[in-house]
Amino acid sequence: LCGDRAIVLEAVREDCRLLEYASEELRGDRDIVLEAVRANGRALEFASEELRRDRDIVLEAVRANGQALQLACEELRWDRDIVLAAVRQNGEALEYACEELRRDRGIVLEAVRADALALEFASEDLRQDSDLVLEASLADGRALQFACEELRRDRDIVVEAVRENGRALEYACE
Repeated sequence: LCGDRAIVLEAVREDCRLLEYASEELRGDRDIVLEAVRANGRALEFASEELRRDRDIVLEAVRANGQALQLACEELRWDRDIVLAAVRQNGEALEYACEELRRDRGIVLEAVRADALALEFASEDLRQDSDLVLEASLADGRALQFACEELRRDRDIVVEAVRENGRALEYACE
């Protein structure tokens, strides 16, 4: 029954995680996998290798759950549109982007807007960007911990971070 397309499609509509129990053939069925990843991008884990390399499938998966970026093939972690969709849905998906895109200010800015703590996964250069660090610290003072040492000494940035969250003081440098 795990190879019966109608049964698996109905099961996946009810609970996308049930894709795990589908036959290998049906894990490679585009319609079934699309149904599953639209409900929860993490279902990408159970898709065939071929579909995990399919740009459209991965894009749908990261739109539903940005963390699905970690399940995509390496090549698609270099795809700006896919990474942008992932970090807009979940800023911490930046962790799974290629290094080049972790240096892309636009991508990192979107990640930080979705989750200020995504600053942790930005390139070292961007963690030295005072405007970016300030924006992250205004959203969540704890983001200060991921700034470079120089900015953790910057009075204006530290004041704003502490205003947002008093615990940010523990990340300030003397």
